[in-house]
Amino acid sequence: MVEPEVIVVPAVFLIPSLVIFARMWFRHKEKMASLTGASSINPMIEQRLARIEDTLETIAVEVERMGEGQRFVTKLLADKASPALPEGAKNGGSGRVTTPH
Repeated sequence: MVEPEVIVVPAVFLIPSLVIFARMWFRHKEKMASLTGASSINPMIEQRLARIEDTLETIAVEVERMGEGQRFVTKLLADKASPALPEGAKNGGSGRVTTPH
């Protein structure tokens, strides 16, 4: 026959641990439900986030335009500064570009 300690000891530890884990799981579910419900309830936060997104997109477009302008001005200055050479003499005639190191 099975001794009572073999059944009682695991039950004493198993049942409370299952209750604790179940409570933790239900509390976690309740917190997650309240967090997801809170963001959809507050329309002011959603409107503010939408305005921030629009502002960031506008800033990104303007930064890109400034970069294009800078590349254009740099190209104009480089073309203006370089002397007029024949087409074959610019790169030494080989079609390769040599860069100083």
